[in-house]
Amino acid sequence: MSVAGLKKQFYKASQMVSEKVGGAEGTKLDEDFKDLERKADITSKAISDVLCKTTEYLQPNPASRARLTMVNTMSKMRGQVKSPGYPQAEGLLGECMLKYGRDLGEDTNFGGALVEMGEAMKRLAEVKDSLDIDVKQNFIDPFQTIIDKDLKDIQHHLKKLEGRRLDYDYKKKRQGKIADEELRLAVEKFEESKDAAETSMQNLLDTDVEQVSQLAALVESQLQFHRQSMEVLEELAERMRERVNKAQSQPRQKRVPVSRPSSDNSEPEDSNGGWSPSAAPPSYSSAAAPAFNRTSSRQKRNSTDQPCCKALYDFEPENEGELGFYEGDVITLTNQIDENWYEGSVRGQAGLFPCNYVEVLVPLRH
Repeated sequence: MSVAGLKKQFYKASQMVSEKVGGAEGTKLDEDFKDLERKADITSKAISDVLCKTTEYLQPNPASRARLTMVNTMSKMRGQVKSPGYPQAEGLLGECMLKYGRDLGEDTNFGGALVEMGEAMKRLAEVKDSLDIDVKQNFIDPFQTIIDKDLKDIQHHLKKLEGRRLDYDYKKKRQGKIADEELRLAVEKFEESKDAAETSMQNLLDTDVEQVSQLAALVESQLQFHRQSMEVLEELAERMRERVNKAQSQPRQKRVPVSRPSSDNSEPEDSNGGWSPSAAPPSYSSAAAPAFNRTSSRQKRNSTDQPCCKALYDFEPENEGELGFYEGDVITLTNQIDENWYEGSVRGQAGLFPCNYVEVLVPLRH
């Protein structure tokens, strides 16, 4: 940095200390500029917060968002350009229904209904994917461009304006000790930065038609999503009504109970006192057996002091380093990566898995 640059930094720091500590007053900007700055600041916050909430609206599950972020980061590290989309809840439900419907058999009424509904849920997932793509292209990307370009330009000009104001105020207070030419240049630089900041903020506010158009595009994407969803659901509802009517019209098969020989509890005359199938089983206290079971299960649970958790749902790994498991599996916990991911092992395999898929039985010790 040159000597002139060092001096300017010293001037600005001295003026800032004078204002913050000594209570000195700096040059006041006009009310129109302050109003423009206030509106630009609100616009900046609105765009940033709306973008964040839009992402949450498209994918409410925080674990899925965290997993997608991790996958995107790993994809960039590996040089992969294409990033995967969100795992839609409708698609996961559809896969579950299709699996059990096919296991049960499509020729059965319930199995066939599960398959039809599973296929419909998969179509809803595809419709939701289309919504994600439309919203990203027509709403998120244009707003992100404003953040990356327009708002950054405004912040740059405002920061530069504040630095030149401090430099100008320092030299103005020392008028006579500072060369007139130097003071004149400081005034010109201050006015130049003020005009640049004012122009950048005004340009942002003048493009509100574009921002409203992007909001309208968001509404159109939502409307298209709900139209397509309604078509899928109306078709599915008609099929389910047909299946209900068909099931109700079919006569129920009557079941004939199997006849059983009557049992005689009286002891035969030639009995030698031993056990016979017709003899009544020995009676126990109704409270004794359950108490024993509760005690033994409690002792078993207390003996397990290793950190572990129980799977609430099936989890299929989609990326390298993730741990797959089935509902009901007891997983050994080894570490908690963050608020969304655990690290553990089951059946000799180790890896990461989402926290909201499991219930912790024995917590990790810190």
